[in-house]
Amino acid sequence: MKKLLAQIKASMGIYESEPVYGLLAEFSDPGALLHAASEVREAGYRRFDVHSPFPIHGMDKAMGLGNSLVGFFTLGGGITGFALAYWLQWWTGEVAYPLNISGKPFFAIEPSIPIMFELTVLFAAFGAVAGMLALNGLPRPHSPLFYSRNFTRATDDAFFLHIAASDKCFDLEGTRQLLTDIGGYHVELLTATE
Repeated sequence: MKKLLAQIKASMGIYESEPVYGLLAEFSDPGALLHAASEVREAGYRRFDVHSPFPIHGMDKAMGLGNSLVGFFTLGGGITGFALAYWLQWWTGEVAYPLNISGKPFFAIEPSIPIMFELTVLFAAFGAVAGMLALNGLPRPHSPLFYSRNFTRATDDAFFLHIAASDKCFDLEGTRQLLTDIGGYHVELLTATE
């Protein structure tokens, strides 16, 4: 009830001290959402996101998203794992526990390859997961989007576009008008607190 009252006041131009999180609009189908994302990007908005029950081909290009940086985290993790495995094998064989077994060298690359391979793969996987979490700002246990009754359909049969209030181009009335003009309906004001 409190949220509905705040939305009614917002539509009348009366704003309380609750910080605005952004605007959420629903679109009729995947094509309309793809077109809307392209239009919002061309209007100069950069802090927006789309929500769909399935991936939409071409959405990354429409949103202006580049290549992911997760690969660099993965590479860093892999190099770290390889270096750690190499150092660990060398240190245990040459420094900590040098055992003379049939005149074999204390450290050799050949028997160390499986350990180096395994730690490279393990740390690359850790780097990929850590990079994905860091770049997505996760874990994020709370989002004001979750308070929207319409948004509960985002994983079922609805298509949404959210423009954050932190975007430099965000203007409440102008952004609302843009979302309506490009085919959005049920345009909803989201506040940062509930």
